[in-house]
Amino acid sequence: MYVCTREAVKVPKAQARDLETMADSGSEDLAVIENTDMTPSESENNLRNTMVEKGTSLLKKMEISVAEAEKRTGKNTVNMQETYTVYLIETRPVDAASEGNNSVPDSLWRRYSEFELLRNYLLVTYPFVVVPPLPEKRAEFVWHKLSADNMDPDFVERRRVGLENFLLRVASHPVLSNDKIFYSFLTEENGWKETVFETGFQAKADSRLKALNAIFRVKNPDKRFAEMKHYGDELQSVISQLLRVRARAADRLYGVYKVHGNYGRVFSEWSAIEKEMGDGLQSAGHHMDAYAASVDDILEEEEHYADQLKEYLFYADALRAVCRKHELIQYEMEMAAQDLISKKQQREELVTGTVRTFSLKGMTSKLFGQETPEQRDAKLKMLETQIEEGEDLVKDKNTECEEFVKSAWVDIDRFKEQKDHDLREALISYAIMQISMCKKGIQVWNNAKECFSKM
Repeated sequence: MYVCTREAVKVPKAQARDLETMADSGSEDLAVIENTDMTPSESENNLRNTMVEKGTSLLKKMEISVAEAEKRTGKNTVNMQETYTVYLIETRPVDAASEGNNSVPDSLWRRYSEFELLRNYLLVTYPFVVVPPLPEKRAEFVWHKLSADNMDPDFVERRRVGLENFLLRVASHPVLSNDKIFYSFLTEENGWKETVFETGFQAKADSRLKALNAIFRVKNPDKRFAEMKHYGDELQSVISQLLRVRARAADRLYGVYKVHGNYGRVFSEWSAIEKEMGDGLQSAGHHMDAYAASVDDILEEEEHYADQLKEYLFYADALRAVCRKHELIQYEMEMAAQDLISKKQQREELVTGTVRTFSLKGMTSKLFGQETPEQRDAKLKMLETQIEEGEDLVKDKNTECEEFVKSAWVDIDRFKEQKDHDLREALISYAIMQISMCKKGIQVWNNAKECFSKM
């Protein structure tokens, strides 16, 4: 059994501070807005599912970490043996840490599938939010020496770091951090799944067919959301290309460094046949061996920056999900308005006795004769009720769409600021790492030059 602890690779302190800073700068006027598909009673339940005061992030009150990962074996739901990984979540009140209290933190174990369940709940409950992504379930964009096995200890460790980053993202978000389900995910080991399913969030999830229908049939798409959706596509494309280039470069870099090990072997063999030059050649060979071995640490550090880019590769999907939800709301609003127009037209035809367009009703009247006054009055009364209900529905859909647009753009603006900051810092750090790597290579050859000079 392997155990990966957070001593090997940690979420950078600077990144954790950045998340906390973003949480501190969050708008105090930003309230939690319920799922737009909810009925009033469901909305009331959702409001009860929020905690802490409005605009305050959980990260201000609680330290959160995924301390280690552990491989376990057990039986699944169909009674078959399986191997899986669990992650230890530790939480501690900020007050206790600031006061120097070294009490044992609260802790519990979670599987990756439970993180997925939490995120799916957040996606459905807060469709206007660009929900932070989870780290990849299986390794993508790997170079040939990197294992794609999801049970590989190095991959599990990188995923542990990614899961911790996910929790910190949610805990620093001005809306998501206030959710009671998220809080219970961090603090209640037993019964958490039952609590999530009791919210009924799965029934509120939009079907893929419904969303696809909205994409192609919406008549008046919002230009801003259409442009943002296109930006999400482009962002995912360029980051994918960047990761592929990096994987190819890592393959070649690994080969170049390892070939330098041949210098070490040749210098060592050469030193055996020389007397005056032997010591210098032997020392130069040692420097070349060290240079060849250093590539493993270099590429391990590079994986950390690759994971930061992958996070925004998956963030692009979350951004597009918000845009797709808006398309669906817009489509439902248009369909409600179209249905209302149709009902009003039917009322006019009943009142005037003229059929303005070809319809089955008009053909039926010609074949079987006109309706009796009693039948016409009953239909007219039913239409009046339907029109009244339709007007209320159109009004509600318009309000829903306006509230969604307002809330979504607040979060999209927050996301854009976060994205610009994170990617800028990641690219600068990557450039600094490359510069450092080149300087170390220069130093190796300077050392070799000194060895040659003393021969």
